[in-house]
Amino acid sequence: MLELLPSPPTDPLWDLTAEFAADRRPERLNLVLGVYRDHTGRTPVMAAVREAEIRLAEQAESKEYRGLSGNTAFNRAMQGMVLGAETPADRAVTVQTVAGSGALRLLADLVGRTRPGTTVWISDPAYVNHRPILEAAGLQVRPFGWRDADGAFDAEGVLRELGAARRDDVVLLQGCCHNPTGADPTLDAWEALAELAVREGWVPFVDLAYHGLGDGLEADLLPTRILAARVPEMLIAVSCSKNFGLYSDRTGCAMVLGTSARALGHAETALQNAARTLYSMPPEHGAAIVATILGDDGLRAAWRAELEAMRGRITANRADLATHLGALGHGARARALDRQKGMFSMLPLSAGQMLELRRSHAVYGTTSGRINIAGIAGHRIPRLAQAVAAVLDAAQQDTGRAPQPLEGLAR
Repeated sequence: MLELLPSPPTDPLWDLTAEFAADRRPERLNLVLGVYRDHTGRTPVMAAVREAEIRLAEQAESKEYRGLSGNTAFNRAMQGMVLGAETPADRAVTVQTVAGSGALRLLADLVGRTRPGTTVWISDPAYVNHRPILEAAGLQVRPFGWRDADGAFDAEGVLRELGAARRDDVVLLQGCCHNPTGADPTLDAWEALAELAVREGWVPFVDLAYHGLGDGLEADLLPTRILAARVPEMLIAVSCSKNFGLYSDRTGCAMVLGTSARALGHAETALQNAARTLYSMPPEHGAAIVATILGDDGLRAAWRAELEAMRGRITANRADLATHLGALGHGARARALDRQKGMFSMLPLSAGQMLELRRSHAVYGTTSGRINIAGIAGHRIPRLAQAVAAVLDAAQQDTGRAPQPLEGLAR
């Protein structure tokens, strides 16, 4: 049987991670995977998470199954945090999932079971796992442009392209801190997207993975709430990996918003059935941690303070990189970089230039130009800026002409 298996493609992010591990240059920088690292290069356990784990260990109630929907206290707390405490209980249903990717897959399966072959619109560029997850659920994927020639969110272009989305199509939007570009819509643009969804009848599918790391927790959740207040139906995939630091605990949830208790009940059962065939029940540990934190005023305040400190460090890293890059003669690129938000930054480099950055300067990012700005120690940012500037300068010398501000980014 195994001899009949064709050679499958490997995961490019983990291929780069393995290449980095084999690199013996002491100055090497790993900016590939989306994990937060402190100034020492460590990915720490958040203090609120550690305290919650201690409390859970002391209680040690049981390891019994929680059920197909997972930890119900976690589900209630997450629904309240994302949608707001004033949201009616009969407006949405939430089930725990195996992190954000598990939520994406369950919701994609829900769409596929409801309307097989549905078209799902995704941004170009998009999170690397969006297309594979959607296609694995039997859905049709259609891209729409996201950025303008300067690397900023292209509100006019996005609204124009999504004007072609048909009734009952699904549009996958990242609620904040767009991965990989860091280019987010303004609140006015989010209002326009909500209005377009209502008018044209397509269903928003929001991916929330970085809330709290862009403009702050409440500000980052506001676009999702704008959509939820306007549209009749909506899907939301939520991850706790980044803002709770629960990467390996694989904690997340899937939310479905609807207009009737009957429809929401059917949606919850469909999600449970999909989970049953994929992994049966989600892991308890991470969900119990989050439920403990969100259910305790002191722990919640401590978590939010630590999350805000992480956000501040990420913002400072990006500003510092932009400042150094501007000082090296690349002001237009620096200004574009400084507008971005969240864990990732998009360097103005082609795939070939990213390869050169890796080979000549030991700086590892994806071929798309994405780097994890949250994964670099502050004292190494000047060297990163020098490496990027060297690659840009070499390209300028090769062409013999001054490059455009962010050449090649427009679709």
